[in-house]
Amino acid sequence: MNHKLSTGLAACAMLALLQPLQAQESFPSKPVQIITPAAAGNSPDVAARVVADKLAQLWKQQIVIINRPGAGGLIAAQAASQAEKDGYTLYMTQASTYTVLPVMQEGKLPFDLDKDFTPIGLVGEQPIAVAVAPGLAANTLPELLELIKKTPGGLLFGATNRGGQSHLTGELLRSKTGLNLTFVHAAGVASTINDVSTGRIPIVFEGIAGLAGAIQGKMVKPLAVASAKRLPNMPDLPTVAETIPGFESKGWLALMAPAGTPDHIVKKINADLRTVMEMNEVKQKFEVLGTYPRSLSPAETAAFIRSEQQLWWPLVRQLNASEK
Repeated sequence: MNHKLSTGLAACAMLALLQPLQAQESFPSKPVQIITPAAAGNSPDVAARVVADKLAQLWKQQIVIINRPGAGGLIAAQAASQAEKDGYTLYMTQASTYTVLPVMQEGKLPFDLDKDFTPIGLVGEQPIAVAVAPGLAANTLPELLELIKKTPGGLLFGATNRGGQSHLTGELLRSKTGLNLTFVHAAGVASTINDVSTGRIPIVFEGIAGLAGAIQGKMVKPLAVASAKRLPNMPDLPTVAETIPGFESKGWLALMAPAGTPDHIVKKINADLRTVMEMNEVKQKFEVLGTYPRSLSPAETAAFIRSEQQLWWPLVRQLNASEK
Protein backbone atom coordinates (compact mmCIF):
# COMPACT_ATOMS: atom_id res chain seq x y z
CA MET A 1 0.00 0.00 0.00
CA ASN A 2 1.14 3.52 -0.78
CA HIS A 3 2.86 4.94 2.31
CA LYS A 4 1.00 8.26 2.07
CA LEU A 5 -2.33 6.48 1.66
CA SER A 6 -1.59 4.28 4.67
CA THR A 7 -0.66 7.30 6.77
CA GLY A 8 -3.80 9.10 5.68
CA LEU A 9 -6.04 6.17 6.62
CA ALA A 10 -4.37 5.92 10.01
CA ALA A 11 -4.94 9.62 10.58
CA CYS A 12 -8.62 9.26 9.67
CA ALA A 13 -9.00 6.33 12.02
CA MET A 14 -7.37 8.30 14.82
CA LEU A 15 -9.67 11.27 14.12
CA ALA A 16 -12.73 9.00 14.28
CA LEU A 17 -11.61 7.76 17.68
CA LEU A 18 -10.95 11.26 18.98
CA GLN A 19 -14.24 12.83 17.84
CA PRO A 20 -16.45 11.30 20.59
CA LEU A 21 -13.81 12.18 23.19
CA GLN A 22 -13.63 15.78 21.94
CA ALA A 23 -17.43 16.00 21.92
CA GLN A 24 -17.52 14.63 25.45
CA GLU A 25 -14.96 17.16 26.62
CA SER A 26 -16.76 20.07 24.96
CA PHE A 27 -20.23 19.17 26.26
CA PRO A 28 -22.06 21.30 27.13
CA SER A 29 -21.14 24.26 24.95
CA LYS A 30 -24.44 26.11 25.50
CA PRO A 31 -27.19 26.36 28.18
CA VAL A 32 -28.99 23.19 29.27
CA GLN A 33 -32.59 22.84 30.42
CA ILE A 34 -34.07 20.28 32.81
CA ILE A 35 -37.79 19.50 32.57
CA THR A 36 -39.41 18.38 35.83
CA PRO A 37 -42.98 17.33 36.75
CA ALA A 38 -42.54 19.08 40.12
CA ALA A 39 -44.31 22.35 40.88
CA ALA A 40 -42.01 25.26 41.67
CA GLY A 41 -41.00 25.39 45.32
CA ASN A 42 -41.82 21.84 46.38
CA SER A 43 -39.21 19.34 47.53
CA PRO A 44 -38.38 17.65 44.16
CA ASP A 45 -38.16 21.07 42.48
CA VAL A 46 -35.76 22.37 45.14
CA ALA A 47 -33.67 19.20 44.81
CA ALA A 48 -33.52 19.64 41.03
CA ARG A 49 -32.34 23.23 41.49
CA VAL A 50 -29.63 22.18 43.96
CA VAL A 51 -28.29 19.69 41.41
CA ALA A 52 -28.65 22.14 38.52
CA ASP A 53 -26.75 24.83 40.41
CA LYS A 54 -23.75 22.57 41.00
CA LEU A 55 -23.76 21.13 37.48
CA ALA A 56 -23.88 24.69 36.10
CA GLN A 57 -20.79 25.56 38.13
CA LEU A 58 -19.04 22.43 36.88
CA TRP A 59 -20.00 22.98 33.26
CA LYS A 60 -19.71 26.78 33.31
CA GLN A 61 -23.05 26.90 31.51
CA GLN A 62 -26.49 28.08 32.57
CA ILE A 63 -29.04 25.39 33.49
CA VAL A 64 -32.71 26.33 33.39
CA ILE A 65 -35.35 24.35 35.30
CA ILE A 66 -38.61 23.99 33.37
CA ASN A 67 -41.56 23.10 35.62
CA ARG A 68 -44.29 21.10 33.90
CA PRO A 69 -46.52 19.85 36.75
CA GLY A 70 -49.86 18.14 36.31
CA ALA A 71 -51.59 14.96 35.11
CA GLY A 72 -49.50 12.71 37.36
CA GLY A 73 -46.29 13.54 35.53
CA LEU A 74 -47.72 13.06 32.02
CA ILE A 75 -47.24 16.68 30.92
CA ALA A 76 -43.56 16.80 31.80
CA ALA A 77 -42.80 13.38 30.35
CA GLN A 78 -44.52 14.20 27.07
CA ALA A 79 -42.59 17.48 26.74
CA ALA A 80 -39.29 15.74 27.51
CA SER A 81 -39.97 12.86 25.11
CA GLN A 82 -40.26 15.36 22.24
CA ALA A 83 -36.97 17.14 23.00
CA GLU A 84 -33.87 17.02 20.83
CA LYS A 85 -31.63 14.02 21.50
CA ASP A 86 -28.50 16.05 22.07
CA GLY A 87 -28.17 16.23 25.84
CA TYR A 88 -29.26 19.85 26.07
CA THR A 89 -32.74 18.98 27.30
CA LEU A 90 -32.83 16.59 30.26
CA TYR A 91 -35.68 15.21 32.33
CA MET A 92 -35.74 14.96 36.14
CA THR A 93 -38.42 12.37 36.79
CA GLN A 94 -40.15 11.34 40.00
CA ALA A 95 -40.98 7.81 41.14
CA SER A 96 -44.73 8.02 40.56
CA THR A 97 -44.28 8.79 36.86
CA TYR A 98 -42.78 5.32 36.44
CA THR A 99 -44.55 3.39 39.21
CA VAL A 100 -48.11 4.75 38.99
CA LEU A 101 -48.73 6.62 35.72
CA PRO A 102 -48.18 3.65 33.34
CA VAL A 103 -50.79 1.62 35.24
CA MET A 104 -53.35 4.40 35.74
CA GLN A 105 -53.04 5.41 32.06
CA GLU A 106 -52.39 1.95 30.63
CA GLY A 107 -52.72 1.96 26.85
CA LYS A 108 -53.39 5.71 26.78
CA LEU A 109 -49.96 7.31 27.12
CA PRO A 110 -48.64 9.19 24.06
CA PHE A 111 -45.13 7.90 24.82
CA ASP A 112 -43.36 4.80 26.16
CA LEU A 113 -41.35 5.63 29.27
CA ASP A 114 -39.09 2.61 28.88
CA LYS A 115 -38.39 3.18 25.18
CA ASP A 116 -38.45 6.98 24.90
CA PHE A 117 -36.01 7.77 27.71
CA THR A 118 -32.45 6.77 28.56
CA PRO A 119 -31.56 6.74 32.27
CA ILE A 120 -28.59 8.90 33.18
CA GLY A 121 -28.43 8.37 36.91
CA LEU A 122 -30.32 8.26 40.17
CA VAL A 123 -30.30 11.54 42.07
CA GLY A 124 -31.73 10.62 45.45
CA GLU A 125 -34.22 8.62 47.47
CA GLN A 126 -36.97 10.03 49.71
CA PRO A 127 -37.88 7.33 52.26
CA ILE A 128 -41.37 7.19 53.72
CA ALA A 129 -41.81 7.05 57.50
CA VAL A 130 -44.65 5.73 59.65
CA ALA A 131 -45.70 7.81 62.65
CA VAL A 132 -48.63 7.69 65.05
CA ALA A 133 -50.69 9.90 67.32
CA PRO A 134 -48.76 10.89 70.48
CA GLY A 135 -51.29 9.19 72.75
CA LEU A 136 -51.55 5.94 70.79
CA ALA A 137 -50.63 2.89 72.87
CA ALA A 138 -47.77 1.87 70.56
CA ASN A 139 -44.15 3.01 70.87
CA THR A 140 -42.64 0.64 68.32
CA LEU A 141 -43.71 -0.76 64.96
CA PRO A 142 -44.23 -4.29 66.37
CA GLU A 143 -46.50 -2.79 69.05
CA LEU A 144 -48.44 -0.91 66.36
CA LEU A 145 -48.93 -4.06 64.28
CA GLU A 146 -50.17 -5.90 67.36
CA LEU A 147 -52.56 -3.04 68.19
CA ILE A 148 -54.01 -3.08 64.66
CA LYS A 149 -54.46 -6.84 64.93
CA LYS A 150 -56.34 -6.57 68.23
CA THR A 151 -58.54 -3.60 67.28
CA PRO A 152 -61.99 -4.55 65.90
CA GLY A 153 -62.25 -3.06 62.43
CA GLY A 154 -58.54 -2.21 62.38
CA LEU A 155 -57.13 1.32 62.27
CA LEU A 156 -57.20 4.28 59.91
CA PHE A 157 -54.10 5.70 58.25
CA GLY A 158 -53.68 9.09 56.65
CA ALA A 159 -51.58 9.98 53.62
CA THR A 160 -51.60 12.65 50.96
CA ASN A 161 -52.17 12.04 47.26
CA ARG A 162 -54.21 8.92 46.56
CA GLY A 163 -51.88 6.67 44.58
CA GLY A 164 -48.82 8.62 45.76
CA GLN A 165 -45.86 7.05 47.50
CA SER A 166 -47.15 7.73 51.04
CA HIS A 167 -50.49 6.09 50.27
CA LEU A 168 -48.82 3.15 48.52
CA THR A 169 -46.58 2.58 51.55
CA GLY A 170 -49.61 2.08 53.75
CA GLU A 171 -51.14 -0.24 51.18
CA LEU A 172 -47.90 -2.22 50.94
CA LEU A 173 -47.86 -2.64 54.71
CA ARG A 174 -51.45 -3.88 54.62
CA SER A 175 -50.60 -6.26 51.78
CA LYS A 176 -47.54 -7.73 53.52
CA THR A 177 -49.10 -8.09 56.97
CA GLY A 178 -52.72 -8.87 56.08
CA LEU A 179 -53.83 -6.37 58.73
CA ASN A 180 -56.96 -4.23 58.55
CA LEU A 181 -55.79 -0.74 57.57
CA THR A 182 -58.13 1.82 55.99
CA PHE A 183 -56.82 4.74 53.94
CA VAL A 184 -58.07 8.28 54.65
CA HIS A 185 -57.21 10.78 51.95
CA ALA A 186 -56.04 14.21 53.12
CA ALA A 187 -55.80 17.53 51.34
CA GLY A 188 -52.19 17.95 52.40
CA VAL A 189 -49.48 17.04 54.89
CA ALA A 190 -50.54 19.76 57.34
CA SER A 191 -54.11 18.47 57.37
CA THR A 192 -52.98 14.88 57.98
CA ILE A 193 -50.60 15.89 60.77
CA ASN A 194 -53.37 17.87 62.46
CA ASP A 195 -55.69 14.85 62.33
CA VAL A 196 -53.01 12.55 63.72
CA SER A 197 -51.81 14.93 66.43
CA THR A 198 -55.37 15.22 67.77
CA GLY A 199 -55.99 11.48 67.51
CA ARG A 200 -58.71 11.61 64.85
CA ILE A 201 -56.47 9.45 62.64
CA PRO A 202 -54.06 7.16 64.51
CA ILE A 203 -51.43 6.53 61.79
CA VAL A 204 -49.70 8.59 59.12
CA PHE A 205 -47.35 7.60 56.29
CA GLU A 206 -45.31 10.49 54.95
CA GLY A 207 -41.84 11.46 53.75
CA ILE A 208 -39.30 12.34 56.41
CA ALA A 209 -39.18 16.00 55.33
CA GLY A 210 -42.96 16.34 55.62
CA LEU A 211 -42.94 14.93 59.14
CA ALA A 212 -39.79 16.67 60.43
CA GLY A 213 -41.52 19.67 62.05
CA ALA A 214 -44.25 17.53 63.58
CA ILE A 215 -41.67 15.10 65.00
CA GLN A 216 -39.66 17.94 66.53
CA GLY A 217 -42.83 19.49 67.96
CA LYS A 218 -43.95 16.10 69.31
CA MET A 219 -47.18 16.34 67.32
CA VAL A 220 -46.58 12.81 66.04
CA LYS A 221 -44.57 9.85 67.30
CA PRO A 222 -42.24 8.32 64.66
CA LEU A 223 -41.98 4.53 64.78
CA ALA A 224 -40.00 3.51 61.71
CA VAL A 225 -38.70 4.55 58.30
CA ALA A 226 -39.05 2.45 55.16
CA SER A 227 -35.47 2.93 53.98
CA ALA A 228 -33.02 0.10 53.30
CA LYS A 229 -30.82 1.23 56.22
CA ARG A 230 -31.24 3.58 59.15
CA LEU A 231 -30.89 7.22 58.15
CA PRO A 232 -27.57 8.91 58.96
CA ASN A 233 -29.28 11.88 60.61
CA MET A 234 -31.84 9.74 62.51
CA PRO A 235 -29.84 6.68 63.62
CA ASP A 236 -32.22 5.86 66.50
CA LEU A 237 -35.22 5.46 64.20
CA PRO A 238 -35.57 1.77 63.22
CA THR A 239 -36.30 0.70 59.67
CA VAL A 240 -39.56 -1.07 58.83
CA ALA A 241 -37.41 -3.89 57.45
CA GLU A 242 -36.15 -4.63 60.97
CA THR A 243 -39.70 -5.80 61.69
CA ILE A 244 -40.84 -6.84 58.19
CA PRO A 245 -37.77 -8.14 56.30
CA GLY A 246 -37.33 -6.67 52.84
CA PHE A 247 -39.87 -3.89 53.33
CA GLU A 248 -38.76 -0.70 51.57
CA SER A 249 -40.64 2.27 50.21
CA LYS A 250 -39.34 5.58 48.96
CA GLY A 251 -39.93 8.29 46.50
CA TRP A 252 -36.99 8.95 44.21
CA LEU A 253 -35.61 11.33 41.63
CA ALA A 254 -33.73 10.25 38.51
CA LEU A 255 -32.13 12.23 35.70
CA MET A 256 -33.09 11.02 32.23
CA ALA A 257 -32.37 11.95 28.61
CA PRO A 258 -34.48 11.41 25.49
CA ALA A 259 -33.67 7.99 24.00
CA GLY A 260 -31.10 8.35 21.25
CA THR A 261 -28.95 10.85 23.13
CA PRO A 262 -25.31 9.92 22.32
CA ASP A 263 -23.87 7.44 24.78
CA HIS A 264 -20.74 9.48 25.46
CA ILE A 265 -22.89 12.44 26.53
CA VAL A 266 -24.99 10.24 28.83
CA LYS A 267 -21.79 8.88 30.41
CA LYS A 268 -20.33 12.36 30.90
CA ILE A 269 -23.49 13.69 32.53
CA ASN A 270 -23.60 10.61 34.78
CA ALA A 271 -19.98 11.14 35.86
CA ASP A 272 -20.59 14.82 36.58
CA LEU A 273 -23.85 14.07 38.40
CA ARG A 274 -22.03 11.60 40.64
CA THR A 275 -19.39 14.23 41.38
CA VAL A 276 -22.13 16.67 42.41
CA MET A 277 -23.93 14.12 44.59
CA GLU A 278 -20.72 13.53 46.57
CA MET A 279 -20.46 17.20 47.55
CA ASN A 280 -21.07 17.80 51.28
CA GLU A 281 -23.06 20.95 50.54
CA VAL A 282 -25.43 18.97 48.31
CA LYS A 283 -25.82 16.21 50.93
CA GLN A 284 -26.63 18.80 53.61
CA LYS A 285 -29.21 20.57 51.47
CA PHE A 286 -30.77 17.26 50.45
CA GLU A 287 -31.02 16.13 54.08
CA VAL A 288 -33.28 19.11 54.83
CA LEU A 289 -35.49 17.92 51.96
CA GLY A 290 -35.64 14.37 53.32
CA THR A 291 -33.66 13.24 50.27
CA TYR A 292 -30.60 11.01 50.39
CA PRO A 293 -28.18 10.89 47.43
CA ARG A 294 -27.55 7.57 45.76
CA SER A 295 -25.11 7.31 42.87
CA LEU A 296 -25.80 4.73 40.17
CA SER A 297 -24.51 4.18 36.62
CA PRO A 298 -26.97 4.50 33.71
CA ALA A 299 -27.34 0.69 33.56
CA GLU A 300 -27.81 0.44 37.34
CA THR A 301 -30.41 3.22 37.19
CA ALA A 302 -32.35 1.35 34.50
CA ALA A 303 -32.26 -1.82 36.63
CA PHE A 304 -33.38 0.15 39.70
CA ILE A 305 -36.37 1.60 37.85
CA ARG A 306 -37.37 -1.86 36.59
CA SER A 307 -37.24 -3.25 40.13
CA GLU A 308 -39.46 -0.39 41.37
CA GLN A 309 -41.98 -1.08 38.60
CA GLN A 310 -42.03 -4.79 39.47
CA LEU A 311 -42.69 -3.91 43.11
CA TRP A 312 -45.41 -1.31 42.67
CA TRP A 313 -47.29 -2.11 39.44
CA PRO A 314 -49.19 -5.15 40.84
CA LEU A 315 -50.26 -3.15 43.90
CA VAL A 316 -51.33 -0.13 41.81
CA ARG A 317 -53.29 -2.42 39.47
CA GLN A 318 -55.04 -3.96 42.45
CA LEU A 319 -55.96 -0.54 43.88
CA ASN A 320 -57.08 0.70 40.48
CA ALA A 321 -59.34 -2.33 40.00
CA SER A 322 -60.87 -1.97 43.47
CA GLU A 323 -61.90 1.63 42.74
CA LYS A 324 -63.72 0.81 39.49
